[in-house]
Amino acid sequence: MTAAAEIGDMAALRREIDASDAELVRLLARRSRMIERAIELKPGEGLPARIETRVQDVLGKVAARAHAEGLDTGFVERLWCEMMEHFIAREEEVLGKGDAT
Repeated sequence: MTAAAEIGDMAALRREIDASDAELVRLLARRSRMIERAIELKPGEGLPARIETRVQDVLGKVAARAHAEGLDTGFVERLWCEMMEHFIAREEEVLGKGDAT
């Protein structure tokens, strides 16, 4: 991928944005497959779908990474909360509800 500052016109910029979008979707699909695997593994380890300490750990890590990358940490945290709630709902659909810390 080309650095944003090196892109000289909107057509090229849009191609790079489209490439970034495709990469984000690929990564979301990978994360989704990891969640499906978690659904298989959690019962054997006695873990519920929602583990609040894990949710907070993930949020802290992504906020720190966002800050290091110069991103709006509030935006990134909201985005990750939405994504994690989606995946937790998927886990609860299969595993049922429960809470661990």
